[in-house]
Amino acid sequence: MSGVRTTDDRPHEVGPGVPIGRPPENRRQVLVKLMWTGIWLAYLGAPVSDLGDGGHGTAAVALGSAGLAAFVAVYLALVFRHTGRAYSAGTVRALLAGVFALAACLALTMGSPWLVLFVYVSVSAGAALPARQSAVAIPVAVGALALVGTQTRGDDGYVLALAAPALLGGFAMVGVSQLVRTMVELRQARATVATLAANEERLRMARDLHDLLGHSLSLITLKSELAGRMLPDHPGRAAEQVEDIERVSRQALTDVREAVSGYRRLTLPGELAGARTTLAVAGIAARLPDAVPGDLPGALAPRSEEALAWSLREAVTNVVRHSGARNCAVALAPRQTLDGLFLQLTVEDDGRGLGTAPRGNGLTGLGERLDAAGGTLDLRSSRPGVALTVRVPLAARGDAV
Repeated sequence: MSGVRTTDDRPHEVGPGVPIGRPPENRRQVLVKLMWTGIWLAYLGAPVSDLGDGGHGTAAVALGSAGLAAFVAVYLALVFRHTGRAYSAGTVRALLAGVFALAACLALTMGSPWLVLFVYVSVSAGAALPARQSAVAIPVAVGALALVGTQTRGDDGYVLALAAPALLGGFAMVGVSQLVRTMVELRQARATVATLAANEERLRMARDLHDLLGHSLSLITLKSELAGRMLPDHPGRAAEQVEDIERVSRQALTDVREAVSGYRRLTLPGELAGARTTLAVAGIAARLPDAVPGDLPGALAPRSEEALAWSLREAVTNVVRHSGARNCAVALAPRQTLDGLFLQLTVEDDGRGLGTAPRGNGLTGLGERLDAAGGTLDLRSSRPGVALTVRVPLAARGDAV
């Protein structure tokens, strides 16, 4: 029975993305997020064109360029950074007042093409302010656009053309900001749940160890005291107590080893639940069975279940860390083959797929576990993505060990 068969053994990799609502963690993420934020600055073409051919003097062009650069810097500070690592409320209000003042001054002094800055003021308010405050600030920005537009020189059609984008863009950004806040709260809630689960597991372990050792240690203490009192006058009876102490100690040690082995052994239901949570946290749409099929035609030995659980953990880890996938499907079903009856685990994703680098340590260790359990592993590209298929033998009822 073969061990590991792969059409391409390289762990699939993808460049780091930019999580929503989380500050960039490296230079590449900064550049990606800055690109997505700065792409909307293309609509500043009207002020830039006006600087080049608007008939302004040298001093006006210099001051206008400096004002536009300051406006863009403050806008990016509000939209780029605030959505990942929020400023204080006072800082947000000061920055918004700054972009509002710059937009008004530049539009009044430079002309109608600069009214587009009020669209960015509206978007900044939607991005940085709470929803209730945004509901007031955005109409105020649109009203200021209309009011300043009546005082600027140039084409009056700018006001009509920009009012709707300013209003809609601002409230659209309110929705995006609310999504970001929801994502942050969801991550915090999941972290809290994970912490509570870990605490509950520690409490359960403490209870189990107390139940296992409390009686045994109490008995050892009592018998030690009794043996000490018997030792001068009744050494034979004291020796019997010492033998009992040795027996109880050995049994306690055996119980602890069995308990620790139970804690360390992976189970398939536990890994299915963990895979569901891991994929959800990573933002990958997942299809997983709710539990191990209850009508298996054979029994699943503990060694086979543990090998299958390790396979699922390794596969899900690779999907999350390397694939860049949007979807992942996990299937678990019995299969009859020429070599006998097996329980088959399939993990498929729609990510980048396999490359040509040597197989990693994770797959090597997985193959060794499956070999020890009498199972097989098949890893291949599924165009797109990767399909990992693992089979472990099912034993006849009553034969599982």
